[in-house]
Amino acid sequence: MFEQCGEAELKTLLAIEPGDPISGVARKIDENRETIRRTVNRLEDAGYVRYDGGLSVVDDTVREAGLAFLAAAASVSPPTISEAYVLPQFAGVEFAYTAIDAVYVWTRGGYQVARDEMDYPLFIAIRKTDLEEWRRFFERFGIPTAQQRQPADEIPGPLQIVLEPRAQIDAEMVDGRPVISRSETVAFAREHYAIFESALDILDRMYDDVETESDY
Repeated sequence: MFEQCGEAELKTLLAIEPGDPISGVARKIDENRETIRRTVNRLEDAGYVRYDGGLSVVDDTVREAGLAFLAAAASVSPPTISEAYVLPQFAGVEFAYTAIDAVYVWTRGGYQVARDEMDYPLFIAIRKTDLEEWRRFFERFGIPTAQQRQPADEIPGPLQIVLEPRAQIDAEMVDGRPVISRSETVAFAREHYAIFESALDILDRMYDDVETESDY
């Protein structure tokens, strides 16, 4: 029983959505595929998950207990920036990285606009109908949410989540992360050209079917 309670096991259980492949779970939580394959094998042998053309969690109460444990642990050791990028994958609610973070995801980390580690907003698009659910989710981890970026001196820690409610989410997957479309990301970068000039050049070189009109 106790040997199945490690970090990899907990993150895997929380990340699994019915039908997920092992590689998909690994990308979601930014882990090596082989590590997650071995983790899944252990969880399957212990009866926590099953694999039948895709992964599923046998008993969702175990998943909920794991999420409650993480939330309790956050009061002692708050989430880091890298952990904050993984957390939305555990909510079980549709979302997509947007704005600054869409540029970061589509450039595969090649462009990161200057963000202070002591003042780090993370931008995600959500369905309007899920707004309160997302607020409650992040509240469990002590991370403030708002629909506009808040001044650093008005929030208790370095992290904040900027929620962008939409009628629906049309996400694409890039390295396991749901993100708004490339075309919308390019439009956003063009709108803020002074900040994302070099990012537009990266996107132009990375994707043949994207025309950024970048002169960088």
